[in-house]
Amino acid sequence: MAPGPAQLTLRVNGRPYPVDVEPRTTLLDALREELGLTGTKKGCNQGACGACTVLVDGRRVNSCLTLAVMQRGAEITTIEGLADGDGLHPVQQAFLEHDAFQCGYCTPGQIMSGTAVIAEGHAGSPEEVREWMSGNICRCGAYPNIVAAVCHAARDGRR
Repeated sequence: MAPGPAQLTLRVNGRPYPVDVEPRTTLLDALREELGLTGTKKGCNQGACGACTVLVDGRRVNSCLTLAVMQRGAEITTIEGLADGDGLHPVQQAFLEHDAFQCGYCTPGQIMSGTAVIAEGHAGSPEEVREWMSGNICRCGAYPNIVAAVCHAARDGRR
């Protein structure tokens, strides 16, 4: 007999969300299907592309590889939680200023990863940004603009 749904509360973007999910439900699926937070994208669903990157207690996590039930008590930040009301987060603003997106599919994961890279202190040079964000794939080839945006945000002290 298979286990039933797990009742838990996910704390996402500063707000508690009580959910009932199957124990094998990924954090990505819980965010998108249970909470309606569709900014986090499902790319490869294997942890190889970074489109699903969110922050869990400030750390970058591929939400497609993480079970929702493992996040009890954690603070989860998605792309929807970065902005302050109508004001964009500084990294989001830098992405706009540097035209750091084309199709936009990888953009939420890139922004979340870039935000973490800056907070981790790994944005001192374009080479360092490329290395620390190597798990985030852009199939359109906007890498130079993505790197420029993250470096710009880091240089300006945007976190």
